[in-house]
Amino acid sequence: MKTKNKIKKAVCVMSGGMDSTLSAYMMKEKGYEIIAVHFNYDQRTQSKELECFEKIAKDLDVKEKYILDLDFFKHLGASALTDINIDVPTAGVEEGVPVTYVPFRNGIFLSMSAAIAEKEGAEVISIGVVEEDSSGYPDCRELYIQSMQDSINLGTKDETQIEIKMPLVHLQKSQIVKKALSINVPLELTWSCYKNEERACGVCDSCRLRLNGFKLAGVTDPIVYE
Repeated sequence: MKTKNKIKKAVCVMSGGMDSTLSAYMMKEKGYEIIAVHFNYDQRTQSKELECFEKIAKDLDVKEKYILDLDFFKHLGASALTDINIDVPTAGVEEGVPVTYVPFRNGIFLSMSAAIAEKEGAEVISIGVVEEDSSGYPDCRELYIQSMQDSINLGTKDETQIEIKMPLVHLQKSQIVKKALSINVPLELTWSCYKNEERACGVCDSCRLRLNGFKLAGVTDPIVYE
């Protein structure tokens, strides 16, 4: 009698942005059943990001998804993404850690994703962090994510062994665009703008990185800009 093959599951942190979306599609390409996780944390473009997440999850044919509401970040403030009294910079890349950095956001997201992974019996958490061509956020560094993996496995059951995959961590935005197109990721469903929900501003740090990536890849970004 043959033993039924165990289903491989990956908990994918998905913001609705290009990087986390590509990461999720790469997990599906590798044969993982996707458990999609999205966080509403009172960010400026929360409604748009949720809308994009829902469309992407549908395209991925996700059977299990978690949409988690966190009001903690609103009370914390300290970031242009969650505090309307802090302007989103539009003059180019800032020196040091930018004001759009949300304190320990990825650490909190990964911790909650670990709880979901343990409950669901998932062996992988996927996150679309980019270290080499990102905004300079400290919680996007490979060494940090690796340390979170160690901590998660120390703090869960002995039989729980979770690997955090970050397939984009050493890619540049142009490489991310090319990879996404090569596996038919619907980039028109993704959103990167820090400021707007209708038309992307084109001048915030995230828009600049995205547009430059498409430019260097030699293709046109399918979303609409002001």
